[in-house]
This record gives sequence, C-alpha cells and structure tokens, in this order.
Amino acid sequence: MSGAYIFDVEGTLVDCVAANLKCWDETLRSFGISAPSKQLRLLSGMDGDEMVATLAPTLDKRAREKILSTQGERYRVHYLPGVRPFTGLRKAFTAIKARGGRIALATDCQSDELEHYRGLMNVDDLIDAVACGDEVSKGKPDPALVELALNHLGGTPAMLATMVGDTPFDAKAARRAGATAWGTLGGCHPRSSLLRAGCSIVMSSVGDIGRFLNRQKPKATPVSAHRG
Repeated sequence: MSGAYIFDVEGTLVDCVAANLKCWDETLRSFGISAPSKQLRLLSGMDGDEMVATLAPTLDKRAREKILSTQGERYRVHYLPGVRPFTGLRKAFTAIKARGGRIALATDCQSDELEHYRGLMNVDDLIDAVACGDEVSKGKPDPALVELALNHLGGTPAMLATMVGDTPFDAKAARRAGATAWGTLGGCHPRSSLLRAGCSIVMSSVGDIGRFLNRQKPKATPVSAHRG
C-alpha cells in the first residue's frame, strides 16, 4: 500500500474537544454572547473566525479577532496543560508506515499549541510533513490546509491521500481538496454527521485505524500518458 494519510490533530489525535468547548463557552459569555451548547458542538472544528461570525453575525472583524485572541489565551493557560493524546496513536502511525504510507498533520491550531501537542504524542519520528493554522488564511472546511499538507509531502496527488478527522469540516475540506475522508468519534460529532459530510469510514478512535487499513484497496500511482 502507498499513499498519504493527513491527520487533523485536536479531537483526532489529542483529547481536547470538551475542554475547547468549555473554553469557548466561557470566553463568549465574557463578551456577552450566549451560545447554546448544542450549537457550539455543531460548529466544533470550524474555522474560528467563521464560527464567531456565525454565532454573532453583527460583530466586525476587529471584534471577532479580540474574541479569538482571548479564547486562545484562556485555552493555553487553563486547558492546554490537561490535554492528553488518544490511546493507540503511535501504534496507528506505525501501522501506516509499515504499509508504505506517508503521514502529515493538517491542523487549524496555532504553531505553539501544535508544538505542545507534538511533545505529548511521541510520534514526531513518524511524521513526514506538517501544515498548521497560522500558515493559511482560512481554516477548515476550506481545503487550504489539506492542499498545503499535500504540497509539503512533495506534491502528493489528492487522489492518493486520505484525510482523517473528527469533524464534518475535516471531511468537507478533504473532499474539496479531492482526497478521501475518514472520520473518528474522538470529538463531539456523531457518526451520522461524519458520514453525511463525506466520510467513507468512521472509526471509534485513531487507535482503530489498523484494521481499516487492511480493508483499503491499494492506491495506484497515476501514470502520465506517454507522448511520442
């Protein structure tokens, strides 16, 4: 088997969604914005600025940036230290590498948060490329992060790539980039939402990926037409 596997991080590789949602609720309330918990869960994983614009459409860009900055600071101080990786992560990545696959990360989080997560995950030696939120102007469901990850992998064709994430926004970004989408239930989105968003496989957690790799058909490398 060959091909690339592009992983979201928050909610897919590290268990942080509940903490992130609590942080968002506290931050929004501090700005006088009340968002039902169900709505916050539905928007979990969406580009932050787009999410705030959805929740508070009358706010201008500067006000949204202030909320995003405050939420980030609160999360780093009060919640980031408690994040832990999901069980079986290294085993999952090792299974991919044993089958000839390459691995990239594509995450909306900022570079300092990603550095912290990478220190927890103990898989740096298995990662081939990283695309981070501060490298693109828009996060998922925009396909820019997935496309950037493919570019960092040396221009791997999207048809040879599988994006693994815990939200419908990961799946939509993958499909828009031309990649296959797989889902995990490590966040707050149900299986039905991930399937509707385009996931061909939904697993309980990233630790289960090995048994799904065995079911996947080999991905053939595109052959360029010979011109005589």
